[in-house]
Amino acid sequence: MKKITIADVAAHANVSKSTVSQFLNKRYDYMGEETKKRIETAVTELGYRPNIIARSLKQKSTKTIGVIVANILHVFSTQVIRAIEDFCHESNFHIIVCNADDDPVKEKRYIEMLRAKQVDGIIAFPTGENMELYQGLLDERYPFVFMDRLVPGIHMDAVLLDNKRASELAVDQFVKAGYKKIGMISPLIDMPVTPRLERIQGYKTALAKYNLSFQPEYLASGAFTDMQMIIQQMLLLSDPPEALLALNDRVLFEILQYAKDHHVNIPNDLAIIGIDDVSFASFYYPTLTTISQPAFKMGKKAAQLLFKQINQEDQGTAAQVYRFPPQLIDRESC
Repeated sequence: MKKITIADVAAHANVSKSTVSQFLNKRYDYMGEETKKRIETAVTELGYRPNIIARSLKQKSTKTIGVIVANILHVFSTQVIRAIEDFCHESNFHIIVCNADDDPVKEKRYIEMLRAKQVDGIIAFPTGENMELYQGLLDERYPFVFMDRLVPGIHMDAVLLDNKRASELAVDQFVKAGYKKIGMISPLIDMPVTPRLERIQGYKTALAKYNLSFQPEYLASGAFTDMQMIIQQMLLLSDPPEALLALNDRVLFEILQYAKDHHVNIPNDLAIIGIDDVSFASFYYPTLTTISQPAFKMGKKAAQLLFKQINQEDQGTAAQVYRFPPQLIDRESC
């Protein structure tokens, strides 16, 4: 079957090739409605499909960006992806989503793959381990934005939650409800993952504000495969915590699972607050007190920053870190 070209569409619609090109690029300023209808009819009747590769070579843009998430299982990650996709759709851009699993090797391969596909820019939840690669992108002025995390020594635009404040809000709420023995459970902290480190620091700072001594045995971290054992060890201490702060949504799932399996009554036996407002928080029984982060606003901001770089609107300006405030959603688990 003969491949249909712009020239074929132009001949069928009785217009010039440049007019068809303007139509395909949605430049209608000096185009009459009758001409637009003729071209649209020609495109439909001939079954014309634009050559995306040829167009991208000509325009030096693939109209595509990459998004590399640390773990797509997080509610926050999926909400951020949705916000970025919505913003890109309005600008006639597409996104390619990659899941790095917090693995520096996977992250490096994905960045190299996306560059090979000539995406116009990348938004990434960085592992923090590929320093030379990040610096090379920075030196090249390749459009790149960090989401949710910072990398010390690498000065790129970044969008984050005020993580310390998130933990402080949780401890404030526990203390307000009368709890003094407050524990915290985190995923592994063997990697420099910004939210984990900052939320732990915020937890310690908030305890000090209320003259509550930090108990090392009340702070636990580990792999999710070991999380049930970690929770059990903390709750079987001779003097266990009365309240637990889940550092993120996946930790919260593990605590709730433990409570269900071991008949722990929430909040009578154990008060719980989770950072990340999970979708079922309002109809779980009891309803769950959470600290929410404005994921959609954060995703949109990251996309805006990336597009500024793509459009070279940020030349000469220093990289900026944008912090978004968390919000306490008071329910029944505390």
